[in-house]
Amino acid sequence: MDPKANSLNWFEISVSDIKRAKSFYETVFGIKMDQQENMGMQMAFFPSEDMNGKVSGSLVQGPMHKPSADGSKVYLNGNPDLSNALGKIEKAGGKVVLPKTKISDDIGFMAFFVDSEGNTVALHSNK
Repeated sequence: MDPKANSLNWFEISVSDIKRAKSFYETVFGIKMDQQENMGMQMAFFPSEDMNGKVSGSLVQGPMHKPSADGSKVYLNGNPDLSNALGKIEKAGGKVVLPKTKISDDIGFMAFFVDSEGNTVALHSNK
């Protein structure tokens, strides 16, 4: 691996109901997600600039994707202040399981939530 490359270049959040999950994430983050079928899976894509080297990902409903509260944690960008997204989670059908917590002055803040599909996902922000 190129030591200057991103250690993560794509993520997928497993869902059992793509329509419900898409609505949840669009509401929490105030974004529009494009949806399409790809390789027999339903996918809804987080906004990104194509091929710019920055990390992006999607929600995926398919036979190889099972929502889970256990396992790896994806930290979504909650900048400038994760409190904004965190405040929308329960109304959108999720649950905050770790409130905004200071990591350090240099690193910022984190929080965990369970999304509409049962996945535990994290947020990070500088403030």
